[in-house]
Parts: sequence; structure tokens; C-alpha cells
Amino acid sequence: MISDSTHTRLNQSKSIEAVIAQTLDVPFYARSDWKEAIGKNPEQWIALPRLTKAELRQHSPQDLLPKHFNLKDLADQGIIEEESTSGTSGASVRVIFGIAWWAEQEAKAFQHNDLIKKLIREKGTLKRAVLTTPGCSGVSCFARWLNFEQRIIGQTLYVNQSRIPFSIPDDKMKMMASETTQWEPDFLDVDPIHGMWFALYCERNRIQFPSLRFIISSYEYTSVIHRRIMERVFGVPVINLYGSSETGHLLIQNGGDELIPSPETAYLELVDANAQGIGELLVTTRTNQYLPLIRYEIGDLAEATANGYRIHGRKRDALMDSKKNLISTRQVDEVFSDIKNICHYQVRQSSDGKAEVLLLPENQDSSMSDVATTVTMRLEKLLGNSVNTSFVSLITPEDSGKFRLTACVV
Repeated sequence: MISDSTHTRLNQSKSIEAVIAQTLDVPFYARSDWKEAIGKNPEQWIALPRLTKAELRQHSPQDLLPKHFNLKDLADQGIIEEESTSGTSGASVRVIFGIAWWAEQEAKAFQHNDLIKKLIREKGTLKRAVLTTPGCSGVSCFARWLNFEQRIIGQTLYVNQSRIPFSIPDDKMKMMASETTQWEPDFLDVDPIHGMWFALYCERNRIQFPSLRFIISSYEYTSVIHRRIMERVFGVPVINLYGSSETGHLLIQNGGDELIPSPETAYLELVDANAQGIGELLVTTRTNQYLPLIRYEIGDLAEATANGYRIHGRKRDALMDSKKNLISTRQVDEVFSDIKNICHYQVRQSSDGKAEVLLLPENQDSSMSDVATTVTMRLEKLLGNSVNTSFVSLITPEDSGKFRLTACVV
């Protein structure tokens, strides 16, 4: 973590010098404002311009690829992977990285979690089963129907092939559970909504996976509700792993509620913090030679802790209270910390400050009037505006396939 008190020390290190050096052959950083900032003394690190998501969208990958590389040659040689980001915090962005880069960043992050580190030391490679919104990349494509064997790559089984978990019929869920049992994974790698819905199916049908040691929750914000259900059903810890397609894996949970940085991957900064200590996260990558990012506005809010960060959700998903103070997804989610019998929700705030809450119950037959009253009361206190709460049988994802827990609706 880079804080104001440690900027000077880090800027004098060879690592920071290497980060700056990797921009010298990059067309984007040849701009006058970047050249002027990079040419200043090392202690001027915080004076460097920020790289916005709009700039990345406009200039990636062509203007951020060092001149001594040729994009077509790299692709023809099969040494890079090109992806488009999900677009959760804006329109999609094209990114490129080495064919093994993503796995390498994950492996580095895993070394900062004691349980995972111990298991890797004991077993070597761990088997995983993936449950998330299906999609395509340079090494896999599960956006179309494939059989069991076709969905295995190395030590990974891609289980889910449906975009909306709530609409998966029971026969497909049964097949997913059967395949997971057959695969005997050491851990599940889940989008929290897909993982939660799978857990509830397994609970109803008394299905357990004896080989399971932990669950990695990534891809989007993990609610206290999703975590509670997965841990209740499977009896193993849910570990948050945070990052993005542009930056790789940046933070991992290691007990408690804070996430520990993976400094081998990137340097992190927290800027523009409010009175509650919630600010915007900036990322300077260290390992992607094909897309070097300096002070990149990743689009997430965070709070600094003694050893790392607490992630507060997407900046664009933050709500506002009646005094125009920012209310993060994490702050909204705390309302649900002890709410039972709800498996998912969405809070949508209109421009006048009023909010609509959609609650998806675990059991559609349950009487939930007390839950609705409690949620409404707590959110009205938090937001300082009226809240209307209703129960639904389906909450649909965004075009990106992600599920926004909080959203401002204009």
C-alpha cells in the first residue's frame, strides 16, 4: 500500500524506477504532461498524472504497447491474450497480457493467504471448479454449450454455462452438482451470486463436496449475504480475491475483513478520501510489459486498514444521502449483516434521493414482512430519504453479466 508517509521511500526504490522506465518506449506516456511529470525528482511520484478509464478505453492497447512490440506479431506467435473487460464501471476496454500472466498474478496473490499457501505447499497444484458468468477469452470459451471434458482446462473445470443463475432449471443444477462431485475440487472459484445460488441448490438436496477446502469469491462485490450462505452450506471459508482484467489480482483476504496487497503485482494508492476514510483506488502495475499502467483509476472505492484495504465497491455504484454524502456499496451492505432468509438484493436510488429495494428471499414461501420493515427502516436512516421495499423472484444482471447491489438510476 502506498500512503503519504511512504511515498518518498518507495519512489527512491529501484522498483519504482523500473515502473517509470517501462513508460519510456510507450506512445501514450510521450505526451507532454507525462514527460514533464516523469522527468521530475523521484519524490514527485504523487504529481504524476492519473490514467483514467476513458483514456485507457481510447488508447488501449495500441498506444500503451511499447514501440518495440508489434501487436500482430505477438498475436501470431500466440504469446499474448487479448480480452475485453466486463464494462462494470463503464464501457468495455480492450486489454492485452502475456498468455500465462493472469495465472502468475493469481499465484502471487495466493501466497498472501495462509490457508491457500499451506495447501499449495502440501499438494502442489490445486483443482478448482469455476462458477461465474460464462464468456470467451484467448484460452477458453464457455458462452456456448460444451460437454464435461471440453470444459476442463488443466486443473480447472468450468461448471456453469448460464448467464442468469436464478433461471437455471433444476435438471441443469443437478448436472452441475454431479460434475462438481466427479471433479473433486480443492476449491470453488465463484462469482458470489452464482456461488450463492449453487450453494442453496446443494443445501436443498443435501449435497456436499468432501474435497472442498475453501471458496474464492471474485468477479464482483461479495455481499455479507452471499458469504454467509456459502459458508453455511459448504462449511469452508470464503476468501475474497480482488483485481481486474486490466491490472491482474491485487488483494486477497487473509482472515478478518481486510484484504492484503500483492505488492509483487502492483503498487496501490488511496486518493481523495472523504471524512470516513473512503477514497478512490489507484493502481500502478509492475508485471504486464504489454500494458504498463501508472496511477490507473480502476473505478473502485476503498478504505485503508493497518495492513491493507477494505473494498467498498464501484465508484459509479455509490449512492448519496440527503446531505449529498457518498454512501458506498459496502456501507449499504452492512445493513444486511444480520438479515436472514434473503439471498440477494438490489438497492436502486433515483435522482431525487428516494430508493427502491428489491429483495430475493431464500424461500419464496416464507413470511418476510418483518425483514422488509427492518431493511426499510435501516436504509431510510442511512440515506435520509424514503425507501420502498419489495420482494421479487428474479433480479437480472447488467449487460456485462454482473449484478449491481447498488445503483443510481437517472
